[in-house]
Amino acid sequence: MNKHSHIIIIGGGLAGLTSAIHLAMKGITVVLIEKETYPKHKVCGEYISNEVLPYFDFLNIGLEHINPVNISKLTISTHKGNTIHSMLPLGGFGISRYTLDYHLWKKAEQLGVQLISDQVIDIQYNNDIFQIKTTRNQMLTSTYVIGAYGKRSILDKTLKRAFSFNTSSWLAVKSHYKCNFDSDTVALHNFKGGYCGLSTVENDMVNACYLVHYNSFKKYKDIHAFQKEIMCKNKHLKKFFKEAEPLFDAPITISQVNFDKKKPVEQHIFMVGDSAGLIHPLCGNGMAMAIQSAKIISELLIENIERPTTLSRIEIEKLYAKRWNTTFSRRLYIGRVLQKIVLNGNLQQISYGLAHTLPFITPKIIKQTHGEPLVC
Repeated sequence: MNKHSHIIIIGGGLAGLTSAIHLAMKGITVVLIEKETYPKHKVCGEYISNEVLPYFDFLNIGLEHINPVNISKLTISTHKGNTIHSMLPLGGFGISRYTLDYHLWKKAEQLGVQLISDQVIDIQYNNDIFQIKTTRNQMLTSTYVIGAYGKRSILDKTLKRAFSFNTSSWLAVKSHYKCNFDSDTVALHNFKGGYCGLSTVENDMVNACYLVHYNSFKKYKDIHAFQKEIMCKNKHLKKFFKEAEPLFDAPITISQVNFDKKKPVEQHIFMVGDSAGLIHPLCGNGMAMAIQSAKIISELLIENIERPTTLSRIEIEKLYAKRWNTTFSRRLYIGRVLQKIVLNGNLQQISYGLAHTLPFITPKIIKQTHGEPLVC
C-alpha cells in the first residue's frame, strides 16, 4: 500500500481519536494507525474532568449511551489512613477506556476516518513530506503527522527523543472490581512507594489503578503479595481489597512509566496526549489534557488548511509548542511537586495537617492541575 494522506495520526487513544474526529468533521482526509484492536483495556485512572464536556458537545460525541458515572467528590488518605474530603471544583465522570475509546473509534469510523490496525516502525521526513513504514510493510505518505501513541513507544527511540534513553522505575497496575463503593467519589489512597486511585465507571464497576516505584515493589514475588503486604497497610485499601471481587483474570500493567519532560514537536511531528507530556496520575487530569491537546492541534491545522497561505509549517510548529506549553507546563510542574510531597511521609503528614485545618486549600490545589471548560 502506498497512499498519500493530508494527515496521518499515529495512535488511537483519546488524543488521537479526538483529533481524527475533529479534523474529519471539517472534511479533512485523515488516516489513523493503531497497533491494537478495539475494544481493549488500558492502564488508566479512568476519571475525566468535566472541562472536556463542551468540546465533546461540539464534536457531537454523545456519552449518554455509554453510561458515564458522575463524580463530584474527592477523598485522599495518607499512609496512616488519615483522610481529607473535598468537593471537586468542576467535577468529572468515570468511564472505562475499554468503552470510551471504542466509542470514539466508532465515531471516527462513521465520519470517514481511515482506520488501520498496524504498527508504525519508522518515520522519515524529506522534502516537506512524511514517509511512514509499518510492520506489515505498508508505505504511506502524508503532509502532516500527529503522534498520539501514548506514554512510550519504539518510535520514541527511532525519533531519538531524549527521554526514551532514560530508565524509569515507575510501574502502573490496573484492574476492575465489583465492590460497594461511593460512586460519586474518586479516592486517592497513599501507601509506601506509591498511591492508588479508586473510582466507579460504567456498570457499577470500580477501577483501581495504582502507581508504584519499583524499589518498593521488587521485594515481593507478585502483585497480590505486594497489595497484601504494602498497600493494605493503608486501612482504606485493606478494606477495599478484602471486600472487592476482581473482574479481570489478572491485573494489567505497564512498566517504565516515564515522567521526564518531552517536546510537543519532534522532527516536525505534532505530539499530543501522553506522547507530548505525562502528568502524574494523582492529579487526575491526564485524560482531559490528552483531549485538550487534540483540540489545540486540530484547530491549528484546520485554520491552516482552510487558509493555506496563513502560516508556514515552522510557524505552525512554533505556535503549537507555545500553546501547548502555555496550557500544560504549569500543570505538569505542579504535578511533579505534588508527587514529591505525596511520596515523602513527613511532607505528606504536614500537608494533611494543613489541609485538615484549612479545607479550602484542597480545591485550590485541584484547580492548579485542571483547566477551564473547553469552550469552542
